Amino acid sequence: MKFGVVTFPGSNCDYDAYSAVKLIGEEVEFLWHQSTDLNGCDAIILPGGFSYGDYLRSGAIARFSPIMKTVINFAENGGLVIGICNGFQVLVESGLLPGALMRNDHLRFSCKYVYIRVERIDNPFTGDCRLNQVLKIPIAHKDGNYYNFKGDLEKLQKNNQILFRYCDPEGNLTKTSNPNGSMENIAGITNREGNVVGMMPHPERAVEMILGSADGLYIFNSVKKYFKEKMKFENA
Repeated sequence: MKFGVVTFPGSNCDYDAYSAVKLIGEEVEFLWHQSTDLNGCDAIILPGGFSYGDYLRSGAIARFSPIMKTVINFAENGGLVIGICNGFQVLVESGLLPGALMRNDHLRFSCKYVYIRVERIDNPFTGDCRLNQVLKIPIAHKDGNYYNFKGDLEKLQKNNQILFRYCDPEGNLTKTSNPNGSMENIAGITNREGNVVGMMPHPERAVEMILGSADGLYIFNSVKKYFKEKMKFENA
C-alpha cells in the first residue's frame, strides 16, 4: 500500500511520519499542501507541527489549503485518514471530526511520554492492538484539550467514536494521567464511519526502542494489516 504525508508550511513531524511508514516496509511520499492530487495514496497522514504558525487557531488556516478539499473528498468516500497532533486540529477545523481542541488546562506546552488506553479494536487504525491495551506514546502540544458540547459528547460515546483515552500505566483513567484536561480523558477519536482518526499523541515518535517506546508501530501496522486484508477480500 502507499501512504501520503501532507506537508503544510510549519509541519515539523512530516519526516518522522515518513520514516515510520518506511520502517513498516510500505511505500510513502510527501504531498505538498498546494497540490490537489493524492497521487494514488491509500492512506493519508496529516502530521504534527505548527501549520501556518498556528496563528488564529491551530489548524484553522491549514483547512483552507488546496489539498484539504481533496483529502475531505477522499475521506468522505471511505479513504483512510489520520491526523496527528496538529493534524488532529486540522481534521476538527475541517469538519471531518467533531469537537474542538482548546488550550491545555494548565496553559503550558507539554512534551513528555504519556499512556493511552485502546478503547476499541474494530477500527483500521487499532486492529493490531488488544482491547484496553496501554500504549506508551509521547505528546507535544499546547492545544490538546479535547472539548465537545455535552449532547455531542454523549453522541460520541454512544456511537463508540472514542478510540484512545489517557490513562496511567495500568490502564486506569485518572485525573493525573490526563495531560491537558481533555473531556473524558479523550486522546483520540474517529468519525462515525471509522475511516478518519485524530489523535494528540505522536505514534510516529514511538517506533523504535531507542526513542523510549515502539508502541506507535501498533498504529501503523494496524493500517497495513487492514489494507492487506481488504485487498485480499476484494481480490478473492
